[in-house]
Amino acid sequence: MRRITIQGIGTFGGFGTGVQALAQALEKGLVAPSIRAVPTGHGATELAALRADLAPLEVLVQARTLRRMDSFSKLALLGARLALEDAGLEPAGNDNLGLVIATGYGATTTTTYALMDSISRDGDACTSPIHFANSMHNTAAANISLQIGATGPNLTISQFHLSVPSALLTARQWLLDGRVERVLFGAVDELSDLMAYLWMRQRGEHWAGPMAPLATQQETAIPGEGAAFFLLSARDEVKPSYCTLQDVSTGRHSGPLACGTDLLVLGADGRQAFGATYAAAAKGARVTCFTPHYGSMPSGPAFDLAAAALMLRRGKAYATPASEACDFSATVLPADAPLAKEEISCLTFAADRGFGRIRLGGV
Repeated sequence: MRRITIQGIGTFGGFGTGVQALAQALEKGLVAPSIRAVPTGHGATELAALRADLAPLEVLVQARTLRRMDSFSKLALLGARLALEDAGLEPAGNDNLGLVIATGYGATTTTTYALMDSISRDGDACTSPIHFANSMHNTAAANISLQIGATGPNLTISQFHLSVPSALLTARQWLLDGRVERVLFGAVDELSDLMAYLWMRQRGEHWAGPMAPLATQQETAIPGEGAAFFLLSARDEVKPSYCTLQDVSTGRHSGPLACGTDLLVLGADGRQAFGATYAAAAKGARVTCFTPHYGSMPSGPAFDLAAAALMLRRGKAYATPASEACDFSATVLPADAPLAKEEISCLTFAADRGFGRIRLGGV
């Protein structure tokens, strides 16, 4: 079987921009959410959220190019450029580079819902063609391909909270089959006004305190947005890699998952509906959880993957925020706990007993 490594990581979100910003957040502790004004029929109301800043993209891409892009494509493009930069690759002429993007909801800020509004208001014959084109989930991948000259296969996969492991399965298979030697894999989700409004309607009075995802009997989720991209390679690279991608699996579980002696990075993100499932899966295991740094969103498992890769490279664990609130029997690793020849499983659960597991190993 071909050996697959992670050569570059590009992340940004409520913690800042770049993989070093994520590493600093993991070392220092909780990231404070910002307060977002959400329009409602009774005036604006406030919602705590972990939001991303797109300003760094203006340094990397010409302004005239960005004017033609929707915000979802901009989020994806910034993550992709950061991953290529971290891997030491030029942002152009990337022949035979595959591209796979995972997203839970796709473009929602100025495209999908704007398209639906124009159909309701003007009829399908007068709908904006720009809104229609940008409402396609694959528009972000197309924009990235044009900007970096990626000529390999190109795909976007959306499966809500299992989007990341499902898309990573495809990226891994392309590399194992030899279709390409490198794949730029990433996940992106944005927090639009409507998505923020739906978040509040679904959960009632919103939570504004720090997330405590290991307090599985409480609802402490805070919405987030951002992107996490990775350059995966099946080549013998000169640049040292972060770690190896051992396995990816998805499916439906009928009971606790067998994870052996792996350290578990739990995708628990403060949603009480899945708390008992995470508690059962992690009972008696060694665990970490970092979702308070980037918030609750379908792309969260990609940030878990980035955190796990950083731990394997440094050989030490990061502290889990609000670990003292853990309400099930597990060993929560303290800061700087040594990881010797470790294998890490990133575990996420979704509706209808769905699960995704990404397994990483050392170089």
